[in-house]
Amino acid sequence: MIRVAIVGVGNISRLHFEGYLTFPERCKVVALADILPERAQEGITHHNLTGARAFSSHTQMLAEMAGEIDLVSICTPPYCHAQIAIDCLKAGCNVLVEKPMAASLEECDAMLAAEKESGKILSVVAQNRFRDPIQAVKKVLDAQLIGRVLHAQVDSFWWRGHSYYDLWWRGRWDKEGGGCTLNHAVHHIDMLMWMMGLPDKVTAVLSNAAHDNSEVEDISIAVLQYPQGALAQITSSVIHHGEEQQLIFQGEKARVSAPWKVSASISQPNGFPIRNEAFEKELDDFVASLPTLKYIGHTGQIENVLTAVETKGRPAIDGVSGRATIEMITAIFKAGSTHTAVSLPLAKDDAFYTVEGILKNTPRFFMKTTSLETLGGDITVGSDYKMKL
Repeated sequence: MIRVAIVGVGNISRLHFEGYLTFPERCKVVALADILPERAQEGITHHNLTGARAFSSHTQMLAEMAGEIDLVSICTPPYCHAQIAIDCLKAGCNVLVEKPMAASLEECDAMLAAEKESGKILSVVAQNRFRDPIQAVKKVLDAQLIGRVLHAQVDSFWWRGHSYYDLWWRGRWDKEGGGCTLNHAVHHIDMLMWMMGLPDKVTAVLSNAAHDNSEVEDISIAVLQYPQGALAQITSSVIHHGEEQQLIFQGEKARVSAPWKVSASISQPNGFPIRNEAFEKELDDFVASLPTLKYIGHTGQIENVLTAVETKGRPAIDGVSGRATIEMITAIFKAGSTHTAVSLPLAKDDAFYTVEGILKNTPRFFMKTTSLETLGGDITVGSDYKMKL
C-alpha cells in the first residue's frame, strides 16, 4: 500500500484526490498540508480520509511523518515547487509535482540532483499525454506516417477574467513565475517538446492586453526554428473566448492534429493540390486501430506513477521532460524580454537561468493591485481533444 501525502489543497488538488481515490487497493492518502490548515482539514473531511492528518506546512509534515509517506503530490503555486520537492526527496519520499516543474532552470537542476541523490522518483504533471487523441498524434509522428514535420501550430487558447489575477500569488513574477506561457501553455509546450523536441532557435513577443492588475503576460506568440527548415508557432493566451486548443502538424504527406483531423494533398502536374482521400483513410484507419487508454488525464498519470513506485521503475513523464518544457518557456521569456532570437540549449551562465535573473530581466506590464486569499467559482482544466474544432 503506497502512502500518499498532498501538499497544497487548492483547486488543482481535486484531480489528485480523484486519481488516488480511484485506486484504494494500491494507495491511501495519509496526510494533507496547506498554509491554510483548515483547508487541509476540510480535505480530510470531504474525502473521508480516515486516519489522515492535517498540517500547516510540508516541513511540519515531513518532521512528523516522513517515514510514513511514500509519495507526495505537490499542488502549490509554482514559486515553491522546487523547495518542497527537494525537501520531500531528501526525506525519502517519491514526488509528483504539478506543472510547471519550477520557476527556473536552476531550480529544475536542483530538483534533478536531489532525485539522483535520493534514489527516489520525480515526476512532473503533464496529464494531457494521457489522452487518446494526443497519444494518437504522437504515434502517427513516431511512425513517420506523414513524413518529416514541416510546420507545427500550437494554439494554447484560454480565457480568464480580470479577477483571475486578484488571487494573492497570481500575476506576480516572483510567485507565479510568469503568465499564460508558464502556467497555461505549459501543457501544450510539453506536448510539442514530447513530439518534436527542443528547437535550435526561438523568437517571441510578450504582451499584456487585458489584465491591468497583473505584472505578467496574458498573451505571447513564439516562432521556433528546427533543423532542415521546419518551423513551429506557439500562441499562449488567456484572452481567447471559447478556449479552443489544438496542436496541428503539417508533414510532407499530410496534416494531422489533436483534436483529430487529417488532410492530405498530392500534386497535380502544375503543382496545385488535389485531395489524397486514400491516404487520409489510411491514417484514419491507423488511429482507429490504436488501443484506448484505461485511465486518462491526472488519473492516468497517477496510475503510471503508482506503477513506477511499486516496480521501482521510471515514470512516463520524468524530471528531464519537465525541465525541457521549462527550458522552452524560459527561451520564450528571454526572446520576448530582450527582443532577440535565442539559441538553445541555454547555458548555466545565461541571465535567465536563475529566478533572480528572470525577475531582473522580464517586463512588468502592470502593477498588481489586489491580493485575495481565495477565489470562489469553478475552474476549467483544458480540452479533452476529442471534438473537432
